Amino acid sequence: MRMQPPIPILRSFDEAAARAFYVNFLGFEVEFEHRFDVDAPLYLSLRLGDCVLHVSEHHGDATPGAALRIEMEDVEAYCAALNAKRYKFARPGVQDQPWGFKDMSITDPAGNKLIFCTPSEG
Repeated sequence: MRMQPPIPILRSFDEAAARAFYVNFLGFEVEFEHRFDVDAPLYLSLRLGDCVLHVSEHHGDATPGAALRIEMEDVEAYCAALNAKRYKFARPGVQDQPWGFKDMSITDPAGNKLIFCTPSEG
């Protein structure tokens, strides 16, 4: 049996803040968005490279405060590119971890923590 990687669902409370964070700041693209009607909560599918996240305003989909580790090629270059954007609510940094990774932690507007990481060399 072959399975695809899981797609995490992250809770969101504010569509404008979520779009500003995930699309404008982090650089994700919207794959699709859905509402059952005009006044219904938003459900977004976002992609950056091979990383797919779903962000939902539906109260039953997820609990705020989740944490994700997202492995990538060059977290230091990504960190520099993000900081060059001068996003009002985050100025991330990279930390060398004793378990052999370089980590960059960023918290989204709903309190979910995304940890972008690259294995350390050597």
